[in-house]
Amino acid sequence: MICAERLQRLLQAIILGVTMGIAASGISGEAGMLQLAFLIQFTMMVMLLIAGVTGFCPGLIVLKKIFPSCEENQTNQKDNN
Repeated sequence: MICAERLQRLLQAIILGVTMGIAASGISGEAGMLQLAFLIQFTMMVMLLIAGVTGFCPGLIVLKKIFPSCEENQTNQKDNN
């Protein structure tokens, strides 16, 4: 089963990929798309900096309420063995 931390990394990769697509369409002439890509990228950078410095990640807290933590999965697997 997928755990919260892995899902967060997958979502970050998807967001960065979509941002690259938006930036590419902005370079090819779509008005405003390059600015949108910049804002998404900047927001992602700020969130990662906050998570890195403080250890607080709101997205991960929400995901842990829906999906189990990877640490819980490892503990459960060790207990079963």
